[in-house]
Amino acid sequence: MPSSQTGEPLLRVEGLVKYFPILQGILFKKQVGTIKAVDGVSFELFPRETLGLVGESGCGKSTVAKTILRLDEPTEGKAYFEGRDIFAMDKKELRSLRREIQVIFQDPYSSLNPRMTVGDIVAEPWEIHRGESPKGQQRKQVQDLLALVGLNPDHINRFPHQFSGGQRQRIGVARALALNPKVIICDEPVSALDVSVQAQVINLLESLQDELNLAYVFIAHDLSIVRHISDRVAVMYLGRIVEIGTDEEIYDKPTHPYTQALLAAVPVPNPDQAGTSRVILEGDVPSPADPPSGCTFRTRCWKVQDICAQEVPELIDRFGHGHPSRCFFADVKISETVGAPIIAEPA
Repeated sequence: MPSSQTGEPLLRVEGLVKYFPILQGILFKKQVGTIKAVDGVSFELFPRETLGLVGESGCGKSTVAKTILRLDEPTEGKAYFEGRDIFAMDKKELRSLRREIQVIFQDPYSSLNPRMTVGDIVAEPWEIHRGESPKGQQRKQVQDLLALVGLNPDHINRFPHQFSGGQRQRIGVARALALNPKVIICDEPVSALDVSVQAQVINLLESLQDELNLAYVFIAHDLSIVRHISDRVAVMYLGRIVEIGTDEEIYDKPTHPYTQALLAAVPVPNPDQAGTSRVILEGDVPSPADPPSGCTFRTRCWKVQDICAQEVPELIDRFGHGHPSRCFFADVKISETVGAPIIAEPA
């Protein structure tokens, strides 16, 4: 996978916060609480790089994407694209930005208008951003995009219901490519597809990245898929990034207990020869409307100590592992933990 972390990042997010109010009442609504969907997320995305954003459902991954795109307005924080402040942009500047940052949505069945032909769907970005494609050349350009994503160019007049799920997602990819973006945010683009089709779409994204010099923010909850496509991985839990590093660092040397638990849940061909302890998480994810004090993972963590309830751990490299982790006890090995919910290590 191509990656270049030299020079300035394409996209930089600093301390992103997004809270949603909890309202009560029918006529006169009163705020009675706050849902802390995203709580201080920071990361960088470099040219031709893929950053995987992983975590359980409801941890704030998609909200991060929507806020960066200004589909939701941020509560706090900064986001910069090529040095330009996204959150300070007016409507005209934002329209220009959206030529360069596109989205592939999760559900290929609901993200395509069933009343529009494939040709109209792929060409729709040119209707919104006038001047990007000459009128007389649009049909040829749509056919070229369909061929680029592995579809028959002669099917330009078909409707979405005439395609399979994987083919529909390819149509979504073609639409995202229409404006020649530099960044594509992939919001769980393969989670609704069969496993064999998932591999085809992932391979397509990788080949397009090589050919078109794209950068991806790849949102997913399947760690095996993220490992296949990502250069770096950021693990989210309850609105915060708890660990971030290269794919080798995250998968071979995970330091945060939540990351270790996620990796332990990935099926392996022969568990008896896995060579690592297996972690079983107990309890449920706390509500983002009432998160625990201090470390939000402490209610499910086998390393928990008094300090975990009193202070929020910073996302730093405390013990020289080479990548940051939001844990006071990231240096404590699973096998060294007393009373941990662990499946016995293989002999």
